[in-house]
Amino acid sequence: MAETQDLVTLYRQTVLDHSRQPRNFRRLDPADRTIVGHNPLCGDKMTLYLNIDQDRIEDLAFEGTGCAISMASASIMTEMLRHRALDEVQHEIESVIGTFEPHGQDDTPIAGAMAALGGVRAYPSRIKCATLAWKTLAAALQNQNTTVTTED
Repeated sequence: MAETQDLVTLYRQTVLDHSRQPRNFRRLDPADRTIVGHNPLCGDKMTLYLNIDQDRIEDLAFEGTGCAISMASASIMTEMLRHRALDEVQHEIESVIGTFEPHGQDDTPIAGAMAALGGVRAYPSRIKCATLAWKTLAAALQNQNTTVTTED
């Protein structure tokens, strides 16, 4: 039981650390792709910037405002996916979104640093906060030019 509580504490600290001091929180100028994501339910709004070199994300950054969950998720995402091949990035996006979506809310473990946000699955309204950055990145990779919203 103590080990489980220690893990919960570690995850909470990870989320707070990423939300208070988000990694890659900056504007990329110039950026190959820029896209805005919005979660009207919570008020989260972010702009995601990407620089792509051939089949790899060379740089990935974001700016915005939002709750601790959305900021931590975006921060973790940018750390995980910088310098990764686009096919790997696409796989990670599908994996994370699939794990958080209602049909994926089973005992599927969430990999890596995103595991810190695993408890969000118990709160359906917060899932949109955790997946906003990931859905925004998916749209950017498809070269969409419209604002991504969690209500779509």
